[in-house]
Amino acid sequence: MGATRINMHEAMTRRLRFFGYLLLGLSTAGGVQAAPVFGPGPSAVAGQWQVDGAALCEVAEQTRVYLDRGPDYDPAAIHGGLLQTPLPRIKATLDYLCAVHRADQARARPSRLNDPAFLAQAFERVHWSPDRAKAASLAGGKPLLQRLPADQILMTKYYVRLASGSPRQSASHPHALHGLPFDEAQLSLEAADARRDSITRYRFGKQAVLQGALEQQDLAPALIWLSRADLEGALLQGTAVVDDNGRRRYFNVHRNNGIAFDRNLRPEQQERYWYFKEVPGVLGYGKDADYKIPVRPKVTVAGDIFQLGLGRVVLLQTTEHGRPTYRLTVMADTGGAFHDNLYQVDWLSGYYRDWDDYHADNRHIGDYAHAWLLLKREDAPAP
Repeated sequence: MGATRINMHEAMTRRLRFFGYLLLGLSTAGGVQAAPVFGPGPSAVAGQWQVDGAALCEVAEQTRVYLDRGPDYDPAAIHGGLLQTPLPRIKATLDYLCAVHRADQARARPSRLNDPAFLAQAFERVHWSPDRAKAASLAGGKPLLQRLPADQILMTKYYVRLASGSPRQSASHPHALHGLPFDEAQLSLEAADARRDSITRYRFGKQAVLQGALEQQDLAPALIWLSRADLEGALLQGTAVVDDNGRRRYFNVHRNNGIAFDRNLRPEQQERYWYFKEVPGVLGYGKDADYKIPVRPKVTVAGDIFQLGLGRVVLLQTTEHGRPTYRLTVMADTGGAFHDNLYQVDWLSGYYRDWDDYHADNRHIGDYAHAWLLLKREDAPAP
């Protein structure tokens, strides 16, 4: 943002009561929105509600645990974001989701998290319109960005790739999913980064790794061997679930080589490279592999937590089979594509073997969504 827009924003925030109608964007003379807008927007209308209370509660609880580590641990993610929301209120919202789910479960009654009237009573909502100027600057050759509506964000979908793996390199499985290089395997993230100029992780781009740079010098362990397609899927999605001779194994990104994801390059052309770690389940965001958030499909979105803050509850309304469909989600993940990206979320759709399986299950879901950021009201109904 330029200085003029910052001054106007400051003047507005002095005049407007916090939350509810906090506007963080203005329109340019040409009619293209110059920044995202958080404020009044369309109300939710009749439609189908698909909220998995148990899965939502699990992700909310795990995100809450991460937030409890505090801003000093991870200032990039643990904060109130552009809306300057107090962290206790973000935590209280996550707690409330679980309290409602458990109360309904204990009373054997339908989940109130699927009841729009209850949600209107329980939560304040701020509609999120996208940063169309930023999207337009990246829209070359990207029809979805070119058609981005003024009042809806882009809702891409990501999935956990079910891959086939081998304990040994072979013609069908030529590429390793690498663990941390040996020279930093016993170092904390901070200690390793202090040696940035000398450690293996920062020496190689992805293309050199694909040519065998790590194997030729025995610099990093091969956790499992994959096909090129499965390796690309793991690097792009951040997670791989691998069938290793009938045993399901989970791998999650651990640390990267410090090269930024280039949104102008195809995935296979990138130089950004991730080292992985074997984990007990599917994980979302975390500053380091030792403290990542377990996530679940259908109730997790990845987004720009650097500007919005980790743990935001996001209500999404998409069009599915021609009908408005609503889902409650928690922003518990991110990725390289979400730095300075307030026009998009990435919805964790499920577990699939490949693009064809994914597409068959998700092709009826629209590419754009009305999005609202939710916070528990002070006078919310008792759980």
